[in-house]
Amino acid sequence: MPGDWDTKLTSFQKMIFLKSLRADKITTAVQNFVIENLGKTFVEPPVFDLAKSYKDSSITTPLIFVLSTGSDPVADFNRYAEDMNMTKKCENISLGRG
Repeated sequence: MPGDWDTKLTSFQKMIFLKSLRADKITTAVQNFVIENLGKTFVEPPVFDLAKSYKDSSITTPLIFVLSTGSDPVADFNRYAEDMNMTKKCENISLGRG
């Protein structure tokens, strides 16, 4: 912030000001605000634990993976299936291929 405004405004007020000038930068500003006030754990996604998720699943509650860019749990899933001796009971279905 130019001049004395950097010390006069709270971080929330700075975020509001930024939103009025550069709406494209507000996501990063909100993340920084949350880190500053609550801590970094509130903006970092938790590590996926396949073993824990498997324990929560059942025959009527299957595991369904919805993938996004940069995530591919197939290798981890196949390794876990091998560890549990369940490769013959495991079937991967890609909904994007026919």
